Amino acid sequence: MSRPKSFADLQRHMTQKLRAADCDMAALDARLLLSHISGLNETQLALEAETPIPLGLDSAARTVTSQRAAGKPVAKIIGHREFWGRRFCVNQAVLDPRPDSETLIEAALPLLPPEQDVQLIDLGTGSGCLLMTLLAERPMARGLGIDKSSAALHMARRNAHLLGLRARIALRHGDWLRGIRRTVDMIVANPPYIESAEIARLDKAVRLFDPRAALDGGADGLGPYRRLIKPAFACLKGSGHLLLEIGARQAEAVSELMAEAGFDNIEVKQDLASRDRILQAQKSSRKIKKGFEK
Repeated sequence: MSRPKSFADLQRHMTQKLRAADCDMAALDARLLLSHISGLNETQLALEAETPIPLGLDSAARTVTSQRAAGKPVAKIIGHREFWGRRFCVNQAVLDPRPDSETLIEAALPLLPPEQDVQLIDLGTGSGCLLMTLLAERPMARGLGIDKSSAALHMARRNAHLLGLRARIALRHGDWLRGIRRTVDMIVANPPYIESAEIARLDKAVRLFDPRAALDGGADGLGPYRRLIKPAFACLKGSGHLLLEIGARQAEAVSELMAEAGFDNIEVKQDLASRDRILQAQKSSRKIKKGFEK
């Protein structure tokens, strides 16, 4: 194949390479990658379609196309991902924010009065996409993001700065809720929930480029839930809410853990693919219950 001469030629060339590598969204990926390396947005690329490409762009295109063909997600190549209409910086220290996690935002916002000074905790905050989206949508809210990874916290600090949220957010190196004495109105988390034995069978975009600590939930995928649900009950104010992202087959098991810890009003929220995605529960002032309420 001849060397691409125009932006349109280069985009077609990149798309063909990605299709040959079985990338599901080859045309979209090629467009995003070309926009990244050229500094041109989608409209500008269309206007410059027949413009000769500048010196060196062909080489940059080969590099990013090879990375994507090897399985590296586009977001990890270009360094950012859109979530709830905002841009979050990402790298291999944090999970790539995914549209499925927006289900948690949809569930949480109606529980947070816009004009009240509510306080939140995000466990395993990673890029900060959950906590920072909620804070951005609720200007009176304040939040604490906790993560065991110093590299993840560095990325979260960068996002807080870029989103103008540093005055309303604190970031802490820690192990779930250990050492937390405050009480808050809501706790959210997207814990690791994949069974350890399943990690090797994940798509390479996840297996190779997302941090294993953010994926591996132990032998049955429930280890983090066992560690955080009871402490979350203690850290919530009366009638406070806990919202957790879960695996598609974990709703009943995690609901049982919530009920045993004393939570009421346990609800399952499904994502756009109709898979169980979020468990929402409310702190009960009654004694700890036994069993599971459907």
